[in-house]
Amino acid sequence: MSTAMRRALHRAADGRSLDVDEAAILLSARGEALDRLLAQAGAVRDAGLVEAGRPGVVTFSKKVFIPLTRLCRDRCHYCTFVTVPHRLTAPYLERDEVLAIAAEGAAQGCKEALFTLGDRPEARWPAAQEWLHERGYESTVDYLRACAIAVLEETGLLPHLNPGVLSWAELQRLKPVAPSMGMMLETTATRLWSEPGGPHFGSPDKEPAVRLRVLEDAGRVGVPFTTGVLIGIGENLTERAESLFAIRRVAREYGHIQEVIVQNFRAKPDTAMRGMPDADLRDLAATIAVARLVLGPKARIQAPPNLIDEEYALLLRAGIDDWGGVSPVTPDHVNPERPWPQIEELARRSAAAGFELRERLTIYPEYVRRGEPWLDPRLSAHVTALADPTGLAVESVRPSGRPWQEPDETPGGRVNLHEEVDTSGRTGDRRSDFDVVYGDWSEVAAHAALTSAPLGSRPDSTVLAGLRLAASDPAALLRPEHEAEALALLESDGAALDELARVADDLRRDTVGDDVTYVVNRNINFTNVCYVGCRFCAFAQRERDADAYRLSVEQVADRAEEAWRDGATEVCMQGGIDPKLPATAYADLVRAVKSRVPQLHVHAFSPMEIVTGAAKAGVPVRDWLTQLREAGLDTIPGTAAEILDDDVRWVLTKGKLPASTWVEVISTAHELGIRSSATMMYGHVDHPRHWLGHFRVLAGIQDRTGGFTEFVALPFVHTNAPIYLAGIARAGATWRESRAVHAMARVLLHGRIPNVQCSWVKLGDEGTVAMLRGGANDLGGTLMEETISRMAGSEHGSARTVAQLTAIAEAAGRTARQRTTTYVSA
Repeated sequence: MSTAMRRALHRAADGRSLDVDEAAILLSARGEALDRLLAQAGAVRDAGLVEAGRPGVVTFSKKVFIPLTRLCRDRCHYCTFVTVPHRLTAPYLERDEVLAIAAEGAAQGCKEALFTLGDRPEARWPAAQEWLHERGYESTVDYLRACAIAVLEETGLLPHLNPGVLSWAELQRLKPVAPSMGMMLETTATRLWSEPGGPHFGSPDKEPAVRLRVLEDAGRVGVPFTTGVLIGIGENLTERAESLFAIRRVAREYGHIQEVIVQNFRAKPDTAMRGMPDADLRDLAATIAVARLVLGPKARIQAPPNLIDEEYALLLRAGIDDWGGVSPVTPDHVNPERPWPQIEELARRSAAAGFELRERLTIYPEYVRRGEPWLDPRLSAHVTALADPTGLAVESVRPSGRPWQEPDETPGGRVNLHEEVDTSGRTGDRRSDFDVVYGDWSEVAAHAALTSAPLGSRPDSTVLAGLRLAASDPAALLRPEHEAEALALLESDGAALDELARVADDLRRDTVGDDVTYVVNRNINFTNVCYVGCRFCAFAQRERDADAYRLSVEQVADRAEEAWRDGATEVCMQGGIDPKLPATAYADLVRAVKSRVPQLHVHAFSPMEIVTGAAKAGVPVRDWLTQLREAGLDTIPGTAAEILDDDVRWVLTKGKLPASTWVEVISTAHELGIRSSATMMYGHVDHPRHWLGHFRVLAGIQDRTGGFTEFVALPFVHTNAPIYLAGIARAGATWRESRAVHAMARVLLHGRIPNVQCSWVKLGDEGTVAMLRGGANDLGGTLMEETISRMAGSEHGSARTVAQLTAIAEAAGRTARQRTTTYVSA
């Protein structure tokens, strides 16, 4: 045994955290070293099962395998599941065929419907596209969603979806119809995808970066997710170890990886890799053991029992605690030459190794018990009907169909929070699930260290060149060749910042004159129940938290009517992403307000709310926005933008929509004639280069659509923000940064977006006056109520009267003027 092997085994035995090199060494363990490795891994597994409350239990899922389509746009060199259209009677299984398989499984006590299919076959095969369109489906994902709902409603089986690479928006659409989903990472070895002759060459969906993005997006959406590695396809041991560490990183950051499969390659005839040797079972055992040590006791690790040549005891020694899905009804369509073992035989083999075999559901017990946000409320009844109190399956239950429908809304809770937040305040400085809902804070901190790295100082000559451009050709500072000058101005201070503010104020005067505008409006945050897990947000609450509330449609309409009587011309409605909010609620809220006060302008729903509503309804964003417009929606707030850079967004927000989706929603709204504001939240884990990139994105949208009415700069309120309480974000924007951001908004967006708004809620009166002297021309609204910033710790109140806004304008030496939402004089 080598010295390196002894050292690695010794560190593992001591419970030390392994690095990639040590893990790679352990992957080569054989003989005595392998025996010691397996013993250590088994002990870690056993400790995890004790902690989970099921010592000595190994699980499996009783399932049916539904091969929805065997067509695929990829060309993996080891796959026999995928074929070509002329070898099939039809590109897809018909809905009735899907239900027949599911019904047979339900009759035999199966509880999982495993949907397996190729990646986006319609992108490669016209026959697939034609088949879908003939039946009214835009995509394979659309048809998969419809089939999953049919299985739930007509058989009661729980869908587990394996459609391959999905976007964030597609994961959002599928989450309400499936308790769990999955996609094998397989490997992070890019060369196996990029180099000719590699097993994944020519397969766009097998690029490791793409597959890692899917794992991360699944975590952001809160999907209990299955992934894993495929060993023996040409990767070396270091690459294999790197794959395990990549899975660990994502699992820690989002907490959604419910199981990790370690699968061994088996060569198949009629494939390009038919001459490759099968992965050695000792190699498989070593990989399982290393996976257990790397992923830890809480990980659920699985090995497919039909690929192991009856080496059940070996793999149990190695640290697995799950045998995966086993079907008494259907074959393994991916490995048809390898039949499933009989469940009775699997139980006998497990018992011989000292384990009790128990049936689980497709969603693991931990996620069953946690419920929301992991389990969509529309699936709760289906899962509850099959689960025991621990979250495992009730083996004697036979599934039966149940309606897939919206949950009942339960308005109530602390509905006067909008008033009490200014008196008695919030109950505590953080929500009750602070330690788990945001992911692993150490992983977040490591990511944040990269995004918030400071920039270097700029020479005075660059600052002076930037000031000259700001005065003569402001929008030119957005061009890449002037990036250094733009960044120098965003970082400016002292006399240079004073000059920048003067230039910005001159541009403001030339563009919109000297009037300071405002709108008489009311904010209505109709619910603060939200499980997205935005790490900067102190507004969101769990349903059972003391400060949680939901307003009824009638209560929202009452507040809108009160606002109208008090002189408001606009109501701004936004809420948390409440899983119990039905898909119809958004349009219902708009209709209720318009019915009560037809003349009131409805400015409502962030892009995140719009994407969520569309996903719940199962329709494209364009159709959803059209429905809202027909209900009476006038404009939308351009919130949920934060910073339009995904590296920053994933630190800040965990589960919120990607920057590209925000752009898509806003652009689509503009194309439909629904105008919006534009926003940027700064001063957390960001730096000026992110701000510049954000302004470029906004400018690009405005050039295409012309739909932005104003830009609103939002300094980060840190006091109660989770990411600040965790010690990761800084304590909000500095005075200098706020002056620079507002001034540069005027400069960089000159000729595109005429109005720059400052937030008195976040800046206070004194700060607002300073921004009005440095490029801003708008105060926003009277608000009448404001809960989001106040919950975060803003100390500037939640309402301003017209007289108070007028006084702010006068303090800046200007005249106040009332406007409408779209900047017409009121």
